[in-house]
Amino acid sequence: MAEQISKSTHPMKCLVVDDEPIAREGIIDHIHKLDFLEVAGECSSAIEAADFLKRNAIDLIFLDIQMPHLTGLEFLESMKNKPLTVLTTAYSEYALEAFRLQVVDYLLKPITFQRFFQAALKAREQFNLRNNNEDLNTGMYVRQGDSFVKIICTDILYVESMQNYLKLHFKDKVLTIHQTMVSLEDILPKESFFRIHKSFLVNVNHINLINGGRIFIKDKELPISRQRKDELLNAVVYKHLISK
Repeated sequence: MAEQISKSTHPMKCLVVDDEPIAREGIIDHIHKLDFLEVAGECSSAIEAADFLKRNAIDLIFLDIQMPHLTGLEFLESMKNKPLTVLTTAYSEYALEAFRLQVVDYLLKPITFQRFFQAALKAREQFNLRNNNEDLNTGMYVRQGDSFVKIICTDILYVESMQNYLKLHFKDKVLTIHQTMVSLEDILPKESFFRIHKSFLVNVNHINLINGGRIFIKDKELPISRQRKDELLNAVVYKHLISK
């Protein structure tokens, strides 16, 4: 997982959404144990939560799936600008759908504090990534086992997706991180990084050649989907023109 060099100092504002009062109380109790989280509100339905979000800025939602009228999944899918979300449920069969919606984590009830803490740490890492206002040329940290390695984003040649993992390819090394392509794509500067294929995100500054359905970065040949080729060519040409 990637983590920023600078951290946000204020706690993440959390909204707890569950139709069961006891379930809300349990999550709120867990939140109170962590100094990097604070309870901003609680709601008993997705409809109530939608109204709350119109009036309040929220960093993280703990969202129950099974609720009357509108499920947590339906509510999440209806949002254009989704806050970071941890789904809570008594049912395991929604895990695949949760992954598709790019949630931070998926907690099965009853939720132990240990499991809650793991989800909260994941949310904090993604929150830090989203809210770093520094120039990405200064770098960020990526987790490697129990350590963090500093990288410079502009040094990334390309990113390769491996299901729940990503391989960051550099000139002299390859680092593997536990993160989705969509979440990393949101972080990296869009003027430099381009999605050429569902499995590859490339740094256009390092492209040596575009030929047919392939692009070449150093000695690596990568496929480009037909529909993205024209967009890539336009992006590269535009970048070249404005740099003059």
